[in-house]
Amino acid sequence: MDNKFFYSKLAINNIRKNEKTYIPYILTCILSVAMFYIVYSLSGNKGLDQMIGAQTIRFFLQMGVGIVAIFLFVFLFYIHSFLLKRRTKEFGLFNILGMEKRHILKIVALESLYIGIFSLVTGLIVGILLDKVMFLCIGRIFKANVSLGFYISHDSLIATTLLFIFIFCAILLKTGRIIQLSHPIELLRDAHAGEKEPKSKWLLTVIGLIALTIGYFISVTTKEPLSAISLFFVAVLLVIIGTYCLFTAGSITFLKFLKQRKNFYYQTEHFVSISGMIYRMKQNAVGLANICVLCTMVLVMLSSTLSLWMGINDLLDVRYPHEILIAGNPETETLSQIETLTDEVMLRYQAHKTDEFQYTYLLFAGLRNADSYSTDVSEASLASVGQIENLFFMTADEYENIMHEHIDLKDHEIMLYTNRGQYDFDVLKVLGEEFKIVKKMDQFVGNGILASRITTSQFIVVKDQVQLDAINQKQKEAYGDNASELSWYYAFDTDQDEENNCLIYKELEQSFVNHHLRVDMECRSVEQYAAIGLYAGLLFLGIFLSVLFIMATILIIYYKQISEGYDDKERFVIMQKVGMSHKFVKKSIHSQVMTVFLLPPIVAGIHIIFAFPFIYKILQIFGLMNLKLYALCTLVCFLAFLIVYAMIYVFTAKTYYKIVKWENS
Repeated sequence: MDNKFFYSKLAINNIRKNEKTYIPYILTCILSVAMFYIVYSLSGNKGLDQMIGAQTIRFFLQMGVGIVAIFLFVFLFYIHSFLLKRRTKEFGLFNILGMEKRHILKIVALESLYIGIFSLVTGLIVGILLDKVMFLCIGRIFKANVSLGFYISHDSLIATTLLFIFIFCAILLKTGRIIQLSHPIELLRDAHAGEKEPKSKWLLTVIGLIALTIGYFISVTTKEPLSAISLFFVAVLLVIIGTYCLFTAGSITFLKFLKQRKNFYYQTEHFVSISGMIYRMKQNAVGLANICVLCTMVLVMLSSTLSLWMGINDLLDVRYPHEILIAGNPETETLSQIETLTDEVMLRYQAHKTDEFQYTYLLFAGLRNADSYSTDVSEASLASVGQIENLFFMTADEYENIMHEHIDLKDHEIMLYTNRGQYDFDVLKVLGEEFKIVKKMDQFVGNGILASRITTSQFIVVKDQVQLDAINQKQKEAYGDNASELSWYYAFDTDQDEENNCLIYKELEQSFVNHHLRVDMECRSVEQYAAIGLYAGLLFLGIFLSVLFIMATILIIYYKQISEGYDDKERFVIMQKVGMSHKFVKKSIHSQVMTVFLLPPIVAGIHIIFAFPFIYKILQIFGLMNLKLYALCTLVCFLAFLIVYAMIYVFTAKTYYKIVKWENS
């Protein structure tokens, strides 16, 4: 006992003897260290400054640092609890054989020290090696030239080391507290604590059903993108609460309900299956709920970020329908001067305008209630933010000039186009006037400025300038100092490439400044770089976090299989001793394992179905209007995830069957 290396050898031997549980945990720690180092290093890599949308990329990576740090802290704590459950019997035995708790704590501390040092050093090496690979991947996504030099981030080394020292110390303190407060007999029994038949928890089940129903209801009934943003986290929180409640309490309550149906329960296959499932759900409910939530998060992140990236050209077409846009107040002298300066710049580049058009319009907001729009500011509140819509007015003459389509409108008759959703009424009431809708248009001339707004826009064509001026006067009276002014929209394409378009834009911008012209300008070729930075940054973060969550899913399933393997091994022997055939017992337990295994992706799929319209509303804010693309990406991601999930099960099931050893039972 006095040998100073006794505890060190014992700690190393303990790790070796429990390699089935410790090796996956050590690999997880190594990958966790590597992933945190990579995301932290990438967020501070100066090479990002040479890429498209550098600020956007850096923002998402820095946001990822915080998300990854919090997730790894919770996840490693959770995974370590599986190890602790398998070791509690061993700790109790040590205690009974005469080893004091302080000696057990010393062994546990040495085990944690060895695992922590090995995981941290190895993880940092792996992270440093993969960091450059990940940076090259980002460069490929953003079409940037990346130097092949090696880069080590000292800040990342320090931050990663401090984070994981904190995590390992916190895990050690938790383990020490459990050992210190427990009695030897409790430790011996703790590994089988799940054998007591669970009770029905109707209250928790009802809470879960209510939370899930409200979350689904919010998702399905939310119509406006602005409302979707404000309600998103509420709905997510309710669904997560509902998921945990139904897995932990609802599943047991349902199985106990079936058990009480005597005609159903007292049949051989039902008796064995339901009894086994009750114990499985008690022991694994939280783990299954975790897997379900992780599956849902992976599917939502991958499908949404992938659809944004795949639909980036559609997004740009909606947001920037023309190459150059100039907008301002419709003063005749200013309009004439702008056109002159634009022609001069185009001439210097030997460029020609195509699809050129201009129009004057009036734009102001209204609070919608069915077919009426209120302009009373006092009626607006945080609760009514989803009812705010843009009202865009244009004269019939302007519309005819742009669309080359003759229309004949009478007083208080309008044509209407809704850019999001549909308008289900035949009249529109605003500013004390009622307008009859004689035609609902399927399309309208592109207006990138309004496309960038998250609120719904109603494009309205009125009879003439007299009607437009009357509306303008009334909205000035309604809004006072906050009233809108008539605006001028001038847009055109060019016959030049992206590089020249950017140069034309910059020279036009400088020319307007030199002539003291106050206008708003946009250029598709310039803005597409920021768009690529935004959506590629989202895609990279989505893929990175998905890999992290899939890694978590693998570990949870693996430890769940180990836990069930040891339990089923004993249960298998008992069931055969009471007269059940080897074949029947094997079939019964295999059926239970598969049922439990399939629950998380099935429930995650249900979550995705109900979340689909909700997520689509949020994606509309980013400019994604292609519903078919999002549906296809969601379906492909779900099928791909099912394949990966099945591979995870096949891999982890091998460990399960080795523990149970069907062939030798």
